[in-house]
Amino acid sequence: MGKEIVQKTYEEINARIKAGEAVVVTAEEMVEIVRAKGPEEAARTVDVVTTGTFSPMCSSGMFFNFGQMTPTIKASKVWVNKIPAYAGLAAVDSYIGATEPTEDDPLNKVYPGEFRYGGGHVIEDLVAGRSVLLEAKAYGTDCYKGRKMKKEITLDDLPYAMLCNPRNGYQNYNCAVNLSDKTVYTYMGMLKANGRNANYCSAGALSPLFNDPHYRTIGMGTRIFLGGGVGYVTWHGTQHNPNVPRTEGGVPRKPAGTMMVQGDLKQMSEKWLRGVSILGYGSSLAVGLGVPIPILNAEMAAFTGVSDDDLVTQVVDYGHDYTNGIVRSYGEVSYAQLMTGQIEVNGKKVQTAPLSSRVKARQIAEELKGWIKDGRFYINRPAEVMPDQLG
Repeated sequence: MGKEIVQKTYEEINARIKAGEAVVVTAEEMVEIVRAKGPEEAARTVDVVTTGTFSPMCSSGMFFNFGQMTPTIKASKVWVNKIPAYAGLAAVDSYIGATEPTEDDPLNKVYPGEFRYGGGHVIEDLVAGRSVLLEAKAYGTDCYKGRKMKKEITLDDLPYAMLCNPRNGYQNYNCAVNLSDKTVYTYMGMLKANGRNANYCSAGALSPLFNDPHYRTIGMGTRIFLGGGVGYVTWHGTQHNPNVPRTEGGVPRKPAGTMMVQGDLKQMSEKWLRGVSILGYGSSLAVGLGVPIPILNAEMAAFTGVSDDDLVTQVVDYGHDYTNGIVRSYGEVSYAQLMTGQIEVNGKKVQTAPLSSRVKARQIAEELKGWIKDGRFYINRPAEVMPDQLG
């Protein structure tokens, strides 16, 4: 008789984690295991696969409460280190976005703008323990008579600080080139004229959503590594679009799913949350994100066994097509090809460079692996998985 088909539960895997018996490997390690043993035997062997990514994630920010004063205040305008924060929440609640520039930033008036400091840098300063200047103004009410607040604060001074990122962990993204006759500055970095360089942004085989392409285990309440602390997926992110062409293995060939994530900022580290200045474009926040994938069956083993050769993306022109809403691909390339440092576009050899750090993605996957093996991190069943189809 043959062996039974593998079917595990979250509870069984967590029991193995608690007993110190769980087999945990990174997504890179799983590639070799699936190649050697096949999906069914790999599922029998491995309990959890850890993933990781570290790259600029513009749709990020922080909800925070900055505490009351005497007389009490209902802030209508808030700044942190001269960065405007959104004050339309409650008396002393606010939200600061990673891409918000300083109020007096020259932006692109001096082209290309340097965007040396923005909301992402404020978040990095706070998690690094540095003090920042909080300023607030109000119009005054009978219950909140205060009109101004100005004080130096640190993260410890904030009663509440939560990293809340509406769109992180993009499942695939474009490879950007510039086919116009002048250099352009984009969120994909500087792109030289006439297609002389190509930038991409993904951790490839380590990237979280590449390892669960149909979102079988990721959704509302999934526990994750976020910014060096524990966070959660709270739903699919903005621009989540699973309805894209896919390979036979289910991997999207172009940008697809995203996650909305959040976690206690006070647990996090500046090692995994770094302010970013993108020349000619703006500021952002580089976020460290890692998702554990439970190997419930052979299907999940096969999904997590994808290599950089199995993952593809489209070459897109950011010099003309992107800004004019023209959907056109100048070729499909694998992440294995991109990571060689050179691809071919329109018959010409083009140098490639990543905006995402594969080294740091590997470190995140290893750190999360260590947490699970040490019994400090358990996986959990999402209340509802993210949608695999929209509309």
